[in-house]
Amino acid sequence: MSYQVFARKYRPRTFQDILGQDHVVRTLRNAIEQERLAHAYLFVGPRGTGKTSTARIFAKALNNPAGPTVDFDPDNPDLLEIAEGNSLDVLEIDGASNNGVEQVRQLRETVQYAPAKSPFKIYYIDEVHMLSNAAFNALLKTLEEPPPHVKFIFATTEPNKILPTIISRCQRFDLRPIPTDIIAKQLLHIATEENVTIDEPAAWAVAKGADGGMRDAQSMLDQLVAFCGETVREEDVQHIFGFTSGETIAGLIRSLFAKNPSKLLNALNELATSGKNLSQLLQELINTLRALLIHKIDPKAGREGLSDEVWGKLTELTTKTATDRLLALIETLSTAEADMRWAANKQLHLELALIRCVEALDEIRISDIITTLEKGGLPDNLAEMSPIPPSTESGPSTVETPTVETEETPTPPQQTKEPASEIAPKPPAKGSALDRLMQDAPEEREEEEPKPKLVPSPATETKPPTPEEKAAPPADDFHNDPLIQDAIEIFKGKLKA
Repeated sequence: MSYQVFARKYRPRTFQDILGQDHVVRTLRNAIEQERLAHAYLFVGPRGTGKTSTARIFAKALNNPAGPTVDFDPDNPDLLEIAEGNSLDVLEIDGASNNGVEQVRQLRETVQYAPAKSPFKIYYIDEVHMLSNAAFNALLKTLEEPPPHVKFIFATTEPNKILPTIISRCQRFDLRPIPTDIIAKQLLHIATEENVTIDEPAAWAVAKGADGGMRDAQSMLDQLVAFCGETVREEDVQHIFGFTSGETIAGLIRSLFAKNPSKLLNALNELATSGKNLSQLLQELINTLRALLIHKIDPKAGREGLSDEVWGKLTELTTKTATDRLLALIETLSTAEADMRWAANKQLHLELALIRCVEALDEIRISDIITTLEKGGLPDNLAEMSPIPPSTESGPSTVETPTVETEETPTPPQQTKEPASEIAPKPPAKGSALDRLMQDAPEEREEEEPKPKLVPSPATETKPPTPEEKAAPPADDFHNDPLIQDAIEIFKGKLKA
């Protein structure tokens, strides 16, 4: 017997063998058991997620010699013909090569004939989105009201290219990308059946590289066995497919949280020189940070295929890191991922992203300042991150407050005038607006009397307020809070909109 690749040899044969698509399997099983069978089904999903396998298993369940059932014998000769694509009553059509009106007309003629020996005559059209609009329109009437013995099953990776009139006549099932842990377990099972030794990190590396496609993972494992023989290690996976090990990713993250950009850039340059796929590297960085973020929220979450020792060290790093910091890192790297997609120099964009991540960890945000001031002091870590520059004088350091002319900036409403008996006010500058106001005011005032107001000029009286003035924040706005102003002055910071 000729050699069969893993993707064909370990193709699902029954509903129990379909992995990662429980919602589809449950619906199809219930439809068969309750005898609620539709006349047309549409399977949608990425490559390698089981569209064709599910369609064949469903066809075998419908055309079981003893009648439709979910518990059929996959080794039955009639059902083996369906699995191999040789059945007269289950016709598999390639939509890419049979996409014209003439092929659809021939199909309309053959649907009138009864099945040869099965309960149903089933037409399975793969890549149905490749049919032309004229072919779709020619199929509409037959698809809406087919003979009782006919069932249609369509499969596609691009449902947006199918006419809405076709989709509305089908029951649609969306097959999801298969989770990484399920793919890794299946690869370990295949290796056991084939007497091949593969360690768990290698299986996880292949599963992550398959990106949700079981067929891709099985093909990669087939290639690894051909290269390595009976023993497959994680280093072999990295060498053949250019993946990055979990240890390397963990090392980059440790350097990131250590705020060591020099070590980060050197490690990245070594990886790029060795031929690593930088886009794949960035994706693995994002996935690991995402796993750490989810673990911070839910300690029972998974560890992305990393060893317990490495995962424990990474979680220790993020224990004292706020959630918004991890979110900022992921957002920065995600932006770089979009920029790298069409960039000629991918390494440059990744280097800039890593430097921005280090800066994001050092950045003091307004929330940190508010929390610190509410606690009544500065913790040591904030003082180290943003130290106040020492004074050049020999005496105690002071912070010089810039003078503000009263003609341009009115007195803030929060400041109140102290009684003259307690605090002697500083004499105003000669010729200033405040001096003129004090000269015009009466000599004796009571505290209950309103404060003198500036007399507006004629231009101000006749000029209506602008929309910007109407939308201006009130005097007690958050930005004018004295605590916030003092914090901005201390930390030499700026308020972001």
